[in-house]
Amino acid sequence: MEHVPPAPEGPPDVVVLIGDVHPRGMDDVERRANVRYVRETELADALPGADVLFMWDFLSEALAGAWPRSGGPAWVHIASAGVDRLLFPGLVESDTVVTNSRGVFDEPIAEYVLGLVLTFAKDLHTTVRLQAGRRWRHRETERITGARALVVGTGPIGRAIGRRLSAAGLAVSGAGRTARDADPDLGVVHPMERLDEALAEADYVVLAAPLTPQTRGMIDAAALDRMRPSARLINVGRGALVAEADLVKALRDGRIAGAALDVFEDEPLPESSPLWDMPNVVVSPHMSGDVVGWRDELVRLFAANFDRYVAGRPLHNVVDKRLGYVGSPAR
Repeated sequence: MEHVPPAPEGPPDVVVLIGDVHPRGMDDVERRANVRYVRETELADALPGADVLFMWDFLSEALAGAWPRSGGPAWVHIASAGVDRLLFPGLVESDTVVTNSRGVFDEPIAEYVLGLVLTFAKDLHTTVRLQAGRRWRHRETERITGARALVVGTGPIGRAIGRRLSAAGLAVSGAGRTARDADPDLGVVHPMERLDEALAEADYVVLAAPLTPQTRGMIDAAALDRMRPSARLINVGRGALVAEADLVKALRDGRIAGAALDVFEDEPLPESSPLWDMPNVVVSPHMSGDVVGWRDELVRLFAANFDRYVAGRPLHNVVDKRLGYVGSPAR
């Protein structure tokens, strides 16, 4: 069964790819497995014979180049919700089961998005700049009650965003693969093939979709032209969902009112990017889901799935490698 990777008879060989931060709380896994902590330069040598790979350094793109020709571990887990960095042909075509960290980031990201909506509506980013310059300038601000928000992406993060914005008084709709008229979290869900029509009605467009061949670059010049001149774009999904050069031009030309970006085509965002200096843009360094204790939650999630792995039970958060996101959860 795809959801039950074979566990070895003895202690599993677990490779953990680390970056600058070492995971804490791995004691129970270490007692029951042979755990090796490696960096990118050591990954290719560590993978042959490994049973499990824990991609703690979820921003690494080293796995494709290090993947053994003879096949990789039976199970790969990544400490993020997005899995686009893992879905290279060798892994997709293999029998390796991939799981992600779905569930850890849903509510923190939803709170972050609400904060960004309030920032734009109440012009808080301008207030901070004026205060830094000791300038007293009275303005009128906007209400969020009754404003229309379109959440692109109907997974757990998009649903959490929908619930949070609805509770704050916004009229929420969604866009996803399957159209629905009365979704409990997102109201009317528009099919992705009619995204342009939905964009034209929104005051806030929130991107929370996974990065797939179908979603890459979906917010391009044509999509931005469909948005209202008063609309704001919020991206907490993946940077490559947006054609960045098209967005810069749309902001400069006043085709949309603003953007809040937590993810970018290139990270860190280059110092030369014009987005840094735009007064109607909020830039944050890929931190929308990172709350106090988030790393400990990621380790606990992996450890819980490791329990299932050694017991021969179906894993949680199994990714459909063809679609690029989690399918039906294990029971």
